[in-house]
Amino acid sequence: MSDASMAMRKSPLSHAQGGSGTARLTIAPAAARASIRALPDAIGALSAALGVTLPERPKASASANDRHALWLGPDEWLLIGPDGTDFVGLARDSGVLHSATDVSHRNIGIIVSGPGAATAISSACPQDLSPSVFPVGACSRTVFGKMEIVLYRTDDDTYRVECWRSFAEYCFGMLSEGAADADL
Repeated sequence: MSDASMAMRKSPLSHAQGGSGTARLTIAPAAARASIRALPDAIGALSAALGVTLPERPKASASANDRHALWLGPDEWLLIGPDGTDFVGLARDSGVLHSATDVSHRNIGIIVSGPGAATAISSACPQDLSPSVFPVGACSRTVFGKMEIVLYRTDDDTYRVECWRSFAEYCFGMLSEGAADADL
């Protein structure tokens, strides 16, 4: 019998190459991720326990200690941090009612960067990526092609696309096509 706690996560995109001169695609390093659900009265205690403030506005994010909290709904956040971060255990230590689920192995992150990054993403995503509507720090759950993604703008020309591992090749392929279009 194998020990599941020792299982190594393998990237479905370990050999993927894509991008263009104006839109680079890179696979984000392995990360810890958790889905957190809680009512407003638990936000303060959870934020203190998690080491990052849970944002309370649509499209908002917060970062601290190399941890990122992305607002996905009135009572829902996606947390992303260094691989091995025990978000579920930290949330448990808050002492308040919440739901915390480790989703580290469910998702994969793709970084899209460069002056053509927004064009590459917009090739299959209806989200308005203009800086006035989707500034640095903005995040949202949206669609890309035929899949759900979480999109997070980390810098002027850099986005993090979080997709389910089962859609990773499709997502990377669509982003590659969009990156090629960004050069036209």
